[in-house]
Amino acid sequence: MRYAPIDPQLFITNRERLKKLMLRNSLAAVNANDILPTNADGSLALRQNTDLFYLTGIEQEETMLLLFPDADDEKHREVLLLREPSERLAIWEGHKLTQAEARRISGIQTVLWLSEVPVLFHRLMCECEHVYLNSNEHKRAVIEVETRDARFIQDCQARYPLHDYQRLARLMHRLRIVKSHWEIDLIKQACAITGKGFRRASRFVKPGVNETEVEAGFAHEFIRRGGGFAYEPIIATGANACVLHYIQSDQVSRKGDLLLLDVAASCAHYNAALTLPIPGSGRFTRRQHPA
Repeated sequence: MRYAPIDPQLFITNRERLKKLMLRNSLAAVNANDILPTNADGSLALRQNTDLFYLTGIEQEETMLLLFPDADDEKHREVLLLREPSERLAIWEGHKLTQAEARRISGIQTVLWLSEVPVLFHRLMCECEHVYLNSNEHKRAVIEVETRDARFIQDCQARYPLHDYQRLARLMHRLRIVKSHWEIDLIKQACAITGKGFRRASRFVKPGVNETEVEAGFAHEFIRRGGGFAYEPIIATGANACVLHYIQSDQVSRKGDLLLLDVAASCAHYNAALTLPIPGSGRFTRRQHPA
């Protein structure tokens, strides 16, 4: 991870808040996002499931969280399951979390390898009555790619059709809308990184500068400070600013143009937001800024 370590108490507190909303004798399961393929043997970088990150702080693929506050065995009330490291993985993909490292990050004491899921999950399903499963329930979401959570839901309901299934997203939305002081600090960091990026990019905006150069200025500042883009940046000169989701960013700014910036930084999955026009020539015209 590029950002500074986060106090695990954030994730411990988030899990405790979730447990208070869960029904008695219920099990919740949350999976990591998939690493998406490109062509040949290529792949995109992991964009972690933010619900899993919110509850564990873990950025690694093929990760699973099981929460069962009323489990008979106290060790099974919080279980984190990871992809087991190997020498081959280390050569091809780099370092993978050890169990001790995952404990330090998440505050979860029971950390197992994914190979233990079938036996453990069956045991927990035999104990519980209600099961919370996760999905992306956003009003504007377009769901076309099957997620790891979606595959897990299908398999779980096929194997255990008689349980009472609940929507975890309904609870997560209630929790995530209220920010803790740890989260507010991370959002402030994202805002500070955004400010640094804006100052860097705005210094070289002038007629003849390409939108791509402005984007590169933001990227340079965001990455060097441990952040990244909070969303696909919109950097639009002239008439491009009238396109609601313009992301081509390859046109040259001309004298008299406004440059629309809709671009901000992310820090540890906590996002800033910035949207404003600036004068491509360095000063607003009277029409652009009549005040």
